[in-house]
Amino acid sequence: MATALGSLPSASSSPTTAPSIPANATLGRHLARRLAEVGARDVFTVPGDFNLTLLDELEAEQPSGGGVRLVGCCNELNAAYAADGYARAGRGVGACAVTFTVGGLCAINAVAGAFSENLPLVCVVGGPNSNDYGSSRVLHHTIGMPDFTQELRCFQNVTCYQAVVNNLEDAHEQIDTAISTALKESKPVYISISCNLPSIPHPTFSRHPVPFFLSPRFSNQMSLEAAVEAAAAFLNKSVKPVLVGGPKMRVAKA
Repeated sequence: MATALGSLPSASSSPTTAPSIPANATLGRHLARRLAEVGARDVFTVPGDFNLTLLDELEAEQPSGGGVRLVGCCNELNAAYAADGYARAGRGVGACAVTFTVGGLCAINAVAGAFSENLPLVCVVGGPNSNDYGSSRVLHHTIGMPDFTQELRCFQNVTCYQAVVNNLEDAHEQIDTAISTALKESKPVYISISCNLPSIPHPTFSRHPVPFFLSPRFSNQMSLEAAVEAAAAFLNKSVKPVLVGGPKMRVAKA
């Protein structure tokens, strides 16, 4: 419609179309791509009602396209121990995906072992529907109380970072922070993702993410030389010395 000379068109006369979001720009597929980027190309899983949609999205991002392969396990403890072994094998980060509480608490013994052994492991849990938070509902897979944090509180003692993703606005940031912390600290992390979110496209998942980068660790040269001299002097005085490597050697890539 024509407008008067020198006047601006009204908002109704120049409609704007919101940019479309790619169908693959979902939380679940973003997680798959980020896990693959840090070497976790196999994700050890046990399906459950809280993580079914998440597993569908992880599986949709095939390894040939930069995604992951799902490896089914008999139980969650086996899945977490398989992720532990994957990290030990030097393939990068180990990852497992289990269901809420009954799955997470089954896996926690293996996660605790990875914590003590300084292994980077990502334990992903399919959590309650985002609409259930704050509802005071008693859900199955809980301990019979309207409290969804019992699993989180357990994992706080055996992980170096915990992310509870129950909205899409900061999901990208929470997931990336969790994975980068696992790399930096060489310890397990916990990510809970609401069961209704993994398949929803969101603009934050459509842009190409910044690659993970860890700055190199530098040693104090004088302290290093002093430590080497002290160790050498101790060994030279010993009769039939025996060296036993500790868990910190893996972190230092010794």
